[in-house]
Parts: sequence; structure tokens; C-alpha cells
Amino acid sequence: MGCRSLSFAPLRLLARPGCLRQGWAPGDGGVAGLGQRQACLPLCSSSAESLDRLLPAVGGRRSPRKRTTSQCKSEPPLLRTSKRTIYTAGRPPWYNEHGTQSKEAFAIGLGGGSASGKTTVARMIIEALDVPWVVLLSMDSFYKVLTTQQQEQAAHNNFNFDHPDAFDFDLIVSTLKKLKQGKSVKVPVYDFTTHSRKKDWKTLYGANVIIFEGIMAFADKALLELLDMKIFVDTDSDIRLVRRLRRDISERGRDIEGVIKQYNKFVKPAFDQYIQPTMRVADIVVPWGSGNTVAIDLIVQHMHSQLEERKLRWDMAALASAHQCHPLPQTLSVLKSTPQVRGMHTIIRDKETSRDEFIFYSKRLMRLLIEHALSFLPFQDCVVQTPQGQDYAGKCYAGKQITGVSILRAGETMEPALRAVCKDVRIGTILIQTNQLTGEPELHYLRLPKDISDDHVILTDCTVSTGAAAMMAVRVLLDHDVPEDKIFLLSLLMAEMGVHSVAYAFPRVRIITTAVDKRVNDLFRIIPGIGNFGDRYFGTDAAPDGSDEEEVASAS
Repeated sequence: MGCRSLSFAPLRLLARPGCLRQGWAPGDGGVAGLGQRQACLPLCSSSAESLDRLLPAVGGRRSPRKRTTSQCKSEPPLLRTSKRTIYTAGRPPWYNEHGTQSKEAFAIGLGGGSASGKTTVARMIIEALDVPWVVLLSMDSFYKVLTTQQQEQAAHNNFNFDHPDAFDFDLIVSTLKKLKQGKSVKVPVYDFTTHSRKKDWKTLYGANVIIFEGIMAFADKALLELLDMKIFVDTDSDIRLVRRLRRDISERGRDIEGVIKQYNKFVKPAFDQYIQPTMRVADIVVPWGSGNTVAIDLIVQHMHSQLEERKLRWDMAALASAHQCHPLPQTLSVLKSTPQVRGMHTIIRDKETSRDEFIFYSKRLMRLLIEHALSFLPFQDCVVQTPQGQDYAGKCYAGKQITGVSILRAGETMEPALRAVCKDVRIGTILIQTNQLTGEPELHYLRLPKDISDDHVILTDCTVSTGAAAMMAVRVLLDHDVPEDKIFLLSLLMAEMGVHSVAYAFPRVRIITTAVDKRVNDLFRIIPGIGNFGDRYFGTDAAPDGSDEEEVASAS
């Protein structure tokens, strides 16, 4: 028979003592600890049949290349699964009321031989974890730049890509450190067809969980110290060879002779000498890779317990109480409350005001606010000649460029006013929404102009209540190397709580508004406030529970 009725493939989960959470005994759930027992899953076909399915069709048409680089620039920052969508770029805020990071992210290392199924296991873990913010970092991105001679060797399958010296471990360690600290990083994009790094690098952010996978994931001492959990994927060498044949032929344009030559000359010896010995430093060994669903389930349960201990929550109560009774900061500038300004506030605060009037007077206030904000930009003396041939001692902008960044959705309503007074201003957008379960603001979308580190950045949001979204947006700008003193936060209306929170966390950010209200209620809405600015401006219906979506969902 092709498959005996009682034939099972043995699956082992090897766990180092102390790695799994208390309460799990070796062998629980049918998974063996330290090799004491074996758990089995039925296979519906023989091993030979499984290998046949992996082989490329001989003489058949090649399938299109699917992955010729270590990263795909067009790939969206999410992972779609059969059940849901998981964000693999962006991050929760991680910052407390003082603007500092609470705890480092949980970093998992996935090691194993070439084509052992590490990436598949990583994706299975991501899907089973049910954590919205995950970064998957591949070691393939960190191959060193080859010399001309090495390029020639690689073209003839004579360069050893499976040796530790082929990887830039210094860059790997520094990148992983920054990700764990919540900073943005630029990751090289490696082209396997040309054996070189592409010109454009990919920007990644940290997350609740960082999964780092690669054949040499456990080959460097400094790298090992950054990993909170180390998992080795142990797959039969025959299966790994067949997978590598299929991948390199169908996806990377290699010929079968070259693949086998490289495997025998470099891949197999490297596995025996450098990769397999690192199994002893792994906390968990997963035989049969992605087929070992029992092992993956146990790993996920352990990780859930670890994440629960590191649980990060945006503590709005702490934000509200941290700076009570403090004087307003010197970095705050409020537009002078002239009868005209007060009259416009009266109109937009009135719940009976029509949408047309609300938009009209909001735009007038926005224009005055932005004109006021421009007075804080650096200016230098300059002399020009008038049409009468006379010199005029004037002032000119002393910076490089002005960039406007709006916090969606309400912040984008200020873009027309900004464009009207700033010629050739560059525009970026950030989408931040609150997780209704955790109360945390989360970064869902980011589009910033290139090279903004030397620009003065005008960050706009129409209302700022807790300051949570504003603090996160400022953090994103800082991660893009914008100096703190070059960031201007503009808002039509702010609560004192939000002013204090932003100013305490980022004391050099200039805060500019048309009015400051003293209180927020128990739902963190500004009192007396404007109401839901986005709903009133765009004419959308308010949330059924009457909540202020713009002030809560955007943490404004």
C-alpha cells in the first residue's frame, strides 16, 4: 500500500529546560520534551510521493519567478491569511506618558538549513499568534556586497554563500537592536539573480514581535544575545535538496547542474560544519518544519505567555494625571484671542452650525493658524532691490524646505491652507487609529517625502485631546531623523492634557493652536470642545454610541 493505515511520521519538539512556561510537562499535548516521547501526525501519502510533488516538472514550462530578491518593494505591509489580515509594518506606540519606550519587543530567532521551511514556520507562527504588529526579518537581506572577483565566482556557482563570512553580522546586530528599541531601520534588498544589493533599501519598524530567520541565525554570539527565543527547524536533507532545486530553478533562473554543484560543494558541507551544530543552542527544535503543527501550537502558547508578561498598554489615565496643575509649557503658542478669532470659535463650536458654515469658518481659522505658525520659522537678513533701484533690508527663510504631514483623517483638512501659504510645500500623511480593545493608538499607514531630515515639518491634526496620536506621529518623524526642534505641531483645538503630554515627552517640539480647553471627560473628549471634527467637516454620521471618533479613534 502507498500508505499504511497505522503509519505515522514521528514529530519531536525538543525544549531546553526553563524555556517553556511553568505548567507544561514534557510530552504534554503529544509533544515530546527533550526527546522523552514522540508525537505523531498521520500522513496521507508516502514520503516518495511527497518528494515527487516538490520536484519541478522535467522539460515542462518554468513557472514565473516569484522571489528574486530578499524583499519585495511592492509588497504591502501586511500578511493576508485565510482568517484575517496581519500588519507586518508599523507598530503600536510603546511609549509611556513620558515619551519613552516601556519594554523591548519579543525577538524570535528561526534557524535551520537552507530550504528547511523557516519562512513557512514563521508565517504559521505569525498567523497563530493573533498579534497585529509583527516584523519578519530575513537573513537573506544581509549578504555582504561582493567584490568583482567574488561576483565572477558567484556567476559560476563557485562562491560560498553558506559560510558565516558571507553575511554582514554587524549590520544584522545593529538592525535588530534598533528594531527591538522601536526605532525605524533601513534593510538592504538583495537580488539573488545578480548577487548584489539593490539601490533602494526597505524601511521597517519594530513591533510587538520580531521574527528573524536565516541559516546562520545562531552563528553569532552578539546576535544570540538579542534573541528571546531560539527555534531550530530540522528538516530531512533530501526534502531540503528537493525544495532548493525547485526554488532556484523556478524562481531564480538557475540550471539544475549549477544548483547541484553548489549544493554538494558548499551547502551540504556548510550545514554539517556551521548550521547543524547550532541546534544545541536552540531553545526549541521543530522536526519536519511546517508539518509539525503540534510543535508550532506549543510554541505559540509559550509566546502568548511571554507577551502577556510584556503587555504594553497606552495608559491614558497616566497621561491625564501626569501633569495636572503644571503651568502651560513655553513651547506652546496660542493664537491671540481677538474678537474675530473668538467669533469664529463660537460658530464652529455651536452644534446648530450648518456643515457649510462649519467648513468655511474652520478654513479661515486654519489659514490664520498656519500664518501664525510660519512666524516661528527661522529667517535671516537679506537685501533685495526694489523696482525703483533701491535696496530693501528684508528677511528670507533660512531653512532648506518645508514639509507638511497630516494625521489622517482630520489633519488632511488643513492641507489646502498650508499649500495656499507655502509655495512648493511637500506633503506627507500618517494614519493612526486606536485599537478599541487595548486603547492604544496604532500606526496603520505612512507616506512621507524622501529625505525630510533637513526639513521643517508642520504636523497637523485638527484636535488634540490626550496627545497619544500626536506623540506617536512625532516619534515617527524622529525615527526619520527629523530634529525635534524642527517639528511644529499645529491644531485648531487642544486640551491641556494633550499639550502637557506632548511637551513633556518632546520639550523642543513647537506646539501651536488657536485655543486650549482645560478639561477632557471620562471618555477623553475635549470639554467644551468642538465635537467630532471629521464627522462635522466631511458630513459623515457619528458613531452609534455617540463617541467622538476623531478624538478617540485618532487619539486626537
